[in-house]
Amino acid sequence: MEPINKVVSVITPLDRKNVDTDQIISKEFLKRIERTGFGQYLFYHWRVDADGNEVKDFVLNDERFKDSKILVAHENFGCGSSREHAPWSILDYGFNVVIAPSFADIFYNNCMKNGLLPIKLNVSEVEELLANGLQHASAVEVNLEEQTVIGLDGKRYSFTIDPYYKEMLLNGWDEIALTIQYEAHIASYEELQRA
Repeated sequence: MEPINKVVSVITPLDRKNVDTDQIISKEFLKRIERTGFGQYLFYHWRVDADGNEVKDFVLNDERFKDSKILVAHENFGCGSSREHAPWSILDYGFNVVIAPSFADIFYNNCMKNGLLPIKLNVSEVEELLANGLQHASAVEVNLEEQTVIGLDGKRYSFTIDPYYKEMLLNGWDEIALTIQYEAHIASYEELQRA
């Protein structure tokens, strides 16, 4: 995983509520065994019509948000099935951060374990970010160390995060990398068991 600390980017304002994991990455694209290659299918049935043409008014097809690293949406983001492919597809598309008032628990934990930073802000703060993003391509700075989201106008929003996940994201550790930090202790324990 790549470490995350500061992410400065135009936000992609996804003006939708209750975005479920089947909308994030539809079931027909789950056949891959790698963690990569899913970005092309992110929000596929919203981005592309039945004939394979881009849906012009869908936000991910808007050139203003082409290189965005921060996705902002309404409450209950990531509801539905527990597929880990959902955060994989968001990351593979190029996003590092998702901001919403609330997330489905399993999706939230899958984000943390795969290097995607989910930030919970209150509803009015998210509405403000969405309104600014929809009106004009507005950029923000996400600072994980300080646990802040700062708009170009200087408006500051604070968020909370579990210290365990914060350390993992700041260092780019997944659970395996975290376990390896204790390799000497594990080897010592195994040596004692053999004796």
